[in-house]
Amino acid sequence: MVSLLFKEVHAFFSNLSAYLITSIFLVALGLIVWVFPGSSVLEYGYADLDSLFTYTPFVFIFLIPAITMGMVAEEKNTGTWELLKTSPLRSHHIILAKYLAALLLVLFALLPTLIYYFSVVQLGDPVGNIDSAGFFGSYIGLFLVAALFAAMGLFSSSLTSNQIMAFVLAVFLCFLFYGGMGALAALALGDLALFLESLGISFHFEQMGRGVIVSENLFYFLGMILTWLMLTWMLIERNG
Repeated sequence: MVSLLFKEVHAFFSNLSAYLITSIFLVALGLIVWVFPGSSVLEYGYADLDSLFTYTPFVFIFLIPAITMGMVAEEKNTGTWELLKTSPLRSHHIILAKYLAALLLVLFALLPTLIYYFSVVQLGDPVGNIDSAGFFGSYIGLFLVAALFAAMGLFSSSLTSNQIMAFVLAVFLCFLFYGGMGALAALALGDLALFLESLGISFHFEQMGRGVIVSENLFYFLGMILTWLMLTWMLIERNG
């Protein structure tokens, strides 16, 4: 399983598109946080990184499907999926290896954004005047959002042998569960509205941004990740 994990990571970094995707991600966030009017930290007059956590999930909606779209779909298209299925690895080992590889790639893209935190710490008056608990709560939440998007992306990739279709489906699922549930909740009433809102990723992510890590939010993310990975396993077991 470990060899498959490193194979996936190596395959990603041996492709020029990997560096292009990561560069676009970091440049886009840099422009949002430091340059664009209305979101630039330099315009606020306050030492915070709200814009980073407001806009990064929307960038993830496109970044993570781009990472995961070929993990199963490309192997099906090239015919290597059958070889992988006949290897000693069980289906859940294959899914777990590919999922962990996706998490490592996301972490590789996300870690450089810590530079923004240290920059804002120095810009504070006095130096260090920043809500660190809120920042790291949001940062953990951001990684969990990415982890859930990766599980959705892997599920989408296992549905088809076409990478573009896998990408489009993953983008749709990520957007539906991040922003769509809140929009549907606004149209509903009573308990149904509360239920739909609690299904939304943004609802739990925003709670973590307050700097308090509540078990309810952690259970939501872990439960949703396991659900999508289980659906992927069932799909692979059924269709091969």
